[in-house]
Amino acid sequence: MTTRACFMLLTFLGVFLGTTNARAADTDGRFSLTSPVFHNGEAIPEIYTCKGADINPPLEISYPPAGTKEFVLTVREPDNPITPWSHWLVYNISPGVRKIGQNTVPGIQALNDFGNFYYGGPCVFDAKPHHFVFTLYALNEFMEDVNEGSTLDVIEKAMKGKIIGKAQIIGLYKNPLWGRDDPPL
Repeated sequence: MTTRACFMLLTFLGVFLGTTNARAADTDGRFSLTSPVFHNGEAIPEIYTCKGADINPPLEISYPPAGTKEFVLTVREPDNPITPWSHWLVYNISPGVRKIGQNTVPGIQALNDFGNFYYGGPCVFDAKPHHFVFTLYALNEFMEDVNEGSTLDVIEKAMKGKIIGKAQIIGLYKNPLWGRDDPPL
């Protein structure tokens, strides 16, 4: 085999294998959001709730899709008796971020349903466990028309057509004092 033929073969294999690996990272389900303090479907420790310090739990990001320009993090409570509730909205998170530390802000915070620009932990006033869905979106473009005063509706509209990956972890919280100290609303 000639030198030129070897070079072409190696180039082809390099491009082919590189493309295959990048595609695999985008589509094989490895993109994940985890926490070292609770596993998917388990209870969120009290320190991260309104009964504790009301600070965000640490999170870890693995295998983001190739081409990610920005992450957006939402924390929602679909079981809220009034309406699904936004507890934390963070956008403009660098694609290089792999760990979000406890009580840290990895990007720009938007307005949650408490009317605050910071994390509002689980605060349940009934006897059943509620789900808290931490969702990390990988975007292939930066969002436009989003600022610190934006709400979830504005962020969801700005993300449309830009999402190339989504990772979730769901934590549970049940008020440990319900029936003793806190009457239901």
